Amino acid sequence: MYQGGCLCGNLRYRADAPAIWPHLCSCEHCQRLGGTPVMAWVGFPADILIWTGPGGEPTWYETYPRIARGFCSICGSTVAAKGDAPESVGVTMMSLDDHSDLTPLHQSFADNAVAWLPPIETVDDGG
Repeated sequence: MYQGGCLCGNLRYRADAPAIWPHLCSCEHCQRLGGTPVMAWVGFPADILIWTGPGGEPTWYETYPRIARGFCSICGSTVAAKGDAPESVGVTMMSLDDHSDLTPLHQSFADNAVAWLPPIETVDDGG
């Protein structure tokens, strides 16, 4: 089981399923959203991820047509994304309480990565 949440604890979630496709993203939206050169994401089946905190679901902001990023309306933490693959919800790896068993397998938009941080090589996950 994976659990996680935002900085202030208003948003909490849990997923009783294996993590799907841990990866980094260097798209312009992720860079601006996180204020970072990359954001680390991992997916869970949408029907398995449950919002358990007092704030319920995140506030959703559409960054691409039909793709929304979820953030806490209190502390502003970005914790989730939905719409890219309707059957799953992505959460930021760093919002997980324990992400020690996850290693990114791919870097999306590697051509947009900053020059001083080399992109990771795509790893075959066997699936």
